Amino acid sequence: MRGAVPGAGAELGAGAGRAAASRIRAGVERGQQGQRLPHLSPVLVPPPSAFPFVSGPGLAGSESEILEQSPKSPGPGKAGDAPNRRPGHILGARVESPPGRRARLASPRPSSSSEAREELRRRLLGLIERSRVVIFSKSYCPHSTRVKELFSSLGVECYVLELDQADDGAKIQEVLLEITNQKTVPNIFVNKVHVGGCDQTFQAYQSGSLQKLLQEDSAYDYDLIVIGGGSGGLSCAKEAAILGKKVMVLDFVVPSPQGTSWGLGGTCVNVGCIPKKLMHQAALLGQALHDSRKFGWEYNQQVKHSWETMTKAIQNHIRSLNFGYGLSLREKAVAYVNSYGEFVEHHKIKATNKKGQETYYTAAQFVIATGERPRYLGIQGDKEYCITSDDLFSLPYCPGKTLVVGASYVALECAGFLAGFGLDVTVMVRSILLRGFDQEMAEKVGSYMEQHGVKFLWKFIPVMVQQLEKGSPGKLKVLAKSTEGTETIEGVYNTVLLAIGRDSCTRKIGLEKIGVKINEKSGKIPVNDVEQTNVPYVYAVGDILEGKPELTPVAIQSGKLLARRLFGASLEKCDYINVPTTVFTPLEYGCCGLSEEKAIEVYKKENLEIYHTLFWPLEWTVAGRENNTCYAKIICNKFDHNRVIGFHILGPNAGEVTQGFAAAMKCGLTKQLLDDTIGIHPTCGEVFMTLEITKSSGLDITQKGCG
Repeated sequence: MRGAVPGAGAELGAGAGRAAASRIRAGVERGQQGQRLPHLSPVLVPPPSAFPFVSGPGLAGSESEILEQSPKSPGPGKAGDAPNRRPGHILGARVESPPGRRARLASPRPSSSSEAREELRRRLLGLIERSRVVIFSKSYCPHSTRVKELFSSLGVECYVLELDQADDGAKIQEVLLEITNQKTVPNIFVNKVHVGGCDQTFQAYQSGSLQKLLQEDSAYDYDLIVIGGGSGGLSCAKEAAILGKKVMVLDFVVPSPQGTSWGLGGTCVNVGCIPKKLMHQAALLGQALHDSRKFGWEYNQQVKHSWETMTKAIQNHIRSLNFGYGLSLREKAVAYVNSYGEFVEHHKIKATNKKGQETYYTAAQFVIATGERPRYLGIQGDKEYCITSDDLFSLPYCPGKTLVVGASYVALECAGFLAGFGLDVTVMVRSILLRGFDQEMAEKVGSYMEQHGVKFLWKFIPVMVQQLEKGSPGKLKVLAKSTEGTETIEGVYNTVLLAIGRDSCTRKIGLEKIGVKINEKSGKIPVNDVEQTNVPYVYAVGDILEGKPELTPVAIQSGKLLARRLFGASLEKCDYINVPTTVFTPLEYGCCGLSEEKAIEVYKKENLEIYHTLFWPLEWTVAGRENNTCYAKIICNKFDHNRVIGFHILGPNAGEVTQGFAAAMKCGLTKQLLDDTIGIHPTCGEVFMTLEITKSSGLDITQKGCG
């Protein structure tokens, strides 16, 4: 059985476990009839492991003093009821102990040893009765550590008592032996039931019985609430529901300054990947029409593009996807609420609908998947007159002469397909294109766009946008200044599209009320390797994660795996290494792994070998399109069997080509493996099987014909 360690705390069989559970419940009932005795004062174990445990050792002050500084957790009751205190759960309160002080079960001293033993027994039973999870452990025990890590991965808060650090640790272990018939640690109790040691706990986890036990007597309305109905949030919610959990999704789109909003599915479906790729395809069809005459297609009628026809068709497709997502949630019994979610206290959120009506819900676990929205310039006229990608794809009229502000992939993709429709397009660039991507490839992307009609204004930023005429589109005057001097310029455009970056939607959802930390500059949320925030029951996925790729497939994968880890189907973590992506500019750019700049920074230039070539797609030859424009490059680590650590291609269908090579890189692709692979002829992808020229050689890579 995966996760089981032979012999780890295994002193209790199934029959003995049932008997022990009965004895414990009986003891708890007896303890409730007598004096209500104090239990261990808890301490939250700090990072680096970010265990959501409350530990016995290292106490300062009385139990009541510590509980007073603890945030409240909701108790049983209907949504909106005031929560009850759940003893033993401290979130975010770290208590330091005086030097040399050790934990013990504080109580009045009984007059005899038998009374003392009975007193200790009652206090242990009281602790077990009042705590969701108790782990009796020893700080040096590796099996205890594994159990703590398991509960941490499940986001479950635990009382942990390290017996080797407690004054009365030996006596506690003797009493535990009487109660459970188990001699070893870890000794685990969940919701008053004795689970056993390490082996039994992992076996219960693998069978699903541990998760079921954790959900017994739940004080919450839902097992999981997901805030955000985008790709990552929906993936997580649906997977959790498949695993039998009670799940809610809260999703609310705050309209853009231009009044644009959309349905379920998040950025990708509504105002991102899907409409972007469809408009990119529309522009490619225009190029294909031009090429078709060279292939014998004859037509006399004037061919023109209809913006209205295209946007209507694309929006109809998007609405069908919105409907499909809603239907999928209903089929899986996921509660979907079209309201704005905001934390009001621990485990409790306020949901506000478009009419301003408020409802309160509680959950054992939360996943934040709120995504990002386009950033504005903060200048006169930006929100009044400019649009962003939130507005472009459903714009009811052709944007006409367009200024695109920004040099991100969103800026270049939008500029590319707008130019492909025959529009007059200018891109205003503050510094460089495609920051974070391989700069050699970025320059080639920009050069191709410039050769095909897109104008670039380098080293300028807008300082004011003024409306000259109303209309659909109207006329706007843009005043801009140089980033390198005092020069100013102005221009008149029908539409100004801002694509200068995106801001995380994390600042207005009440995270500060429950202590979730965010990067104050970026708004992104730091998480550990299981997408867990600094508050143990709160997780995050998608574009709001600090230091993770902002890509839809990444959000989907991480959301799905998170649900499986939380609810018992898997321990697999999301792998954020070598994630492929493609920029859908007129000439597509696909990549996986490191950029040349990053590879040099990490491995040093002398340890790398870079193979590259220009190539001429067969489809371009008859059409008379330019040779020596498409480009392929791999970056290899010379001292790791020439392993491919960076893959880059600029050419038609770059996304399709890159996807297959990304899988190969996951398998440890090397230059020799590429050389040993026979290419498919004639394709663009086969160029990687015949790479011979290295950058270090300085040899010419221009091609005389199709390979």
